[in-house]
Amino acid sequence: MSLVELIGQADERGLAASGLACLDRCIPLLGGDDEVLRPLWAGLADDAGAAEWGERLEQVRGKLGGEFGTGDFSGSGSGSGSGEDEAVLLVRRMLAAAPVERSAAGVREWADACSVAALRIHRLLDPLKDAGDSVDARREGRTEGMSPLVAAELRRQITVLELLAGHGPAGLRPALEVSTEGRRVLRAVVSRRSRRRG
Repeated sequence: MSLVELIGQADERGLAASGLACLDRCIPLLGGDDEVLRPLWAGLADDAGAAEWGERLEQVRGKLGGEFGTGDFSGSGSGSGSGEDEAVLLVRRMLAAAPVERSAAGVREWADACSVAALRIHRLLDPLKDAGDSVDARREGRTEGMSPLVAAELRRQITVLELLAGHGPAGLRPALEVSTEGRRVLRAVVSRRSRRRG
């Protein structure tokens, strides 16, 4: 199935994990440490965690600081500033848009938008050009000419959703491992870009 189809069929836990994983992989752009989202991951393991989701989310926002503007974070942006500036803005909006109430409807919209934003972030930071017109085509299964960073992010998004669909709560640990790998990759990309500028 395509990524769009997987998101369409995912349950509330799978959707929350998908959105959280996208955010987790992009956290290096906000200077967040590797454990900052761990309380939210822990809350996905059981249904009782749904009630504490909003409180834990606010704690994460407080730790990461900054102004979390609202608005469309899945669009193309203004095109002004550097790619990394736009990428940082997209991550901040991903965090800002996370629903305080972990309902199926709320997390579905968030997970879908996070999917688009994470692919856009990887496209902005990939030193090799992605030949596709839009990330929407990638999400629908049209993968010709994908740049390596975008291709890897697409695979991770699909894998997380498949793990949760196939294994339920037991899929959370391997999903977190997939996300951790992606976070390390993006952290290395950001570090290389910083060294080139320096």
